[in-house]
Amino acid sequence: MQTTKVSGSTRNYVYTTLKKKIIELELKPGFKISEQEIADELNVSRTPVREAFLKLSQEDLLNIYPQRGTIISEIDLELVEEGRFIRESIESAIVREACNQFGEEELFQLETNITMQALCLKKGTYHRLFELDDQFHQLLFEGCNKLRTWEMITKMNSHFDRLRMLRLASNTDWDVVVSQHEEIYRYISLKQSDHAEELIIKHLNLVNFEKKDLRKHYPQYFK
Repeated sequence: MQTTKVSGSTRNYVYTTLKKKIIELELKPGFKISEQEIADELNVSRTPVREAFLKLSQEDLLNIYPQRGTIISEIDLELVEEGRFIRESIESAIVREACNQFGEEELFQLETNITMQALCLKKGTYHRLFELDDQFHQLLFEGCNKLRTWEMITKMNSHFDRLRMLRLASNTDWDVVVSQHEEIYRYISLKQSDHAEELIIKHLNLVNFEKKDLRKHYPQYFK
């Protein structure tokens, strides 16, 4: 079998591809997958798939059962809350720092990101909006020279992110997400750190308002 040419290691390619499919609910909670099926789909050998499976299981995204096979984990609301708590605790400090540190270049990157989010609203593309949402928050960390902190957080936020994606997929009222990003940008540009911190906490709590309804409508997705 000829291995697909990818940047970086094949294992990382398989890992990032599978994780994206799981986070974006293309691979749904409770869905069974096999090493051979994924290897055939991605045109790679089974070894990097096995390694990626192990890494994803360590992040609580896969449940590997020796006799039953490998199953996409259900969304665990306790892990969702832990992920949200970590995001809130760290990101509230990040936005305060951004108010003090961000210059024209960092503000321009945020503004460009928000402009693209507004375009997603017009086109109704929630998958792309989800990516831009993540990118917006990453820019906050990157602009404060805390990119490693962001990378650490993303490894712990998989269940939180799946709930965010389910919310976007289920609720077409995406304006609130974009409007809050616009307000966060405005507070940072005006160096109003108290308002920025207050809003980022409110923003990260959006999923809490709807998680009961989401669980009611998609009971098979939840632990």
